[in-house]
Amino acid sequence: MWVLYAFGSALFAGITAILAKIGVQGVDSNLVTALRTVVVVLFSWLMVFIVGSQQTITAISPHSLLFLVLSGLSTGASWLCYFRALQLGSVNKVTPIDKSSTILTMILAFIFLGEIPTILILIGMVLIAAGTLLMIQKRAVDKDEQSQSWMFYALLSALFAALTSILGKIGIQGVESNLGTAIRTIVVLIMAWGIVLYQNKTSLIKTINRKSWLFIGLSGVATGLSWLFYYRALQEGEASIVAPIDKLSIVLTVAFSYFFLKEAISRNALIGLCLIVVGTGLLLVK
Repeated sequence: MWVLYAFGSALFAGITAILAKIGVQGVDSNLVTALRTVVVVLFSWLMVFIVGSQQTITAISPHSLLFLVLSGLSTGASWLCYFRALQLGSVNKVTPIDKSSTILTMILAFIFLGEIPTILILIGMVLIAAGTLLMIQKRAVDKDEQSQSWMFYALLSALFAALTSILGKIGIQGVESNLGTAIRTIVVLIMAWGIVLYQNKTSLIKTINRKSWLFIGLSGVATGLSWLFYYRALQEGEASIVAPIDKLSIVLTVAFSYFFLKEAISRNALIGLCLIVVGTGLLLVK
C-alpha cells in the first residue's frame, strides 16, 4: 500500500512545480514560499483533526519530535532554494537538479537507516544517476537565464531535500503520519516567515495580483497532498525506494512544462527521463 502512497506523492509534487512556477512570476520567491506554507499548514492540520490524531500529540517522544523539527528545517531550506531557482531558471532545468536528491537520499538510507541494496536497486541507482545527468546537461540558455545562479540554488535544494527524507523517516516512526506532517509544516512556516520578516518583504504582499494568489494557493494545496502521501509512504516503506518513486514527479513536471509553459525539451532530456523511469521501476522489483 505504501507504494501507492509514494506514487500519490509524486503526482501532486509534479503538479506543485507547475502551479508554483506560474505563481512566482513577478513575486519574491521567499514571500511565495511563506504564503504557500500557510496553505499547507491549514491543510495539514485539517487532516489531523479529520483523522483525530491530535489526541496523540502528547505521546510523541522527544527523539521523534527532534527529528521532525530537523526535517522541517531541512524542508524549509529546500523550499527556499527551490523556489528561488524556479524564479531564475526554467522548470525543466531546475527540476532535474532538485530531483537528483534521489541518489543522495538512497546512499544516506543505506548508511544511516541500514537499508540493504540489492543488485537491481544498485542498477536502478546508476540508471537514475545517468538519466539525471542527461537532463541537466548544459543547453543553450535563454536571454533571461544568462546567469547560472539558478543552478546553485537548485543544488542546495537537492541537498536539503535528501536530508529531509532521512530525518523525516527517523522522526515519523511511531507518530501518526498526518500529525508528523503537520508538526513539520509548522517548523517550515516559522522559518519561512522569519526570513520574510528579516528581509522586510511583507509590504510586497499588496503587490501580488489575483492570478498569482490563485496559483500560490493551489500549489500550497498540492504540496499538502504530496506531503501527506509522502510521509505515510515513508512510515510504512523504505526511504531508499519511497524517495525515488516520489521523484518520478519529474515526468509530470517536464510534461506539464512542455505543454503549458512551452518550455523546450531536448532529445538528451527525453532519454534521461526514460532512464529515470526505468531505473525507478527496477527499485520496485523484488
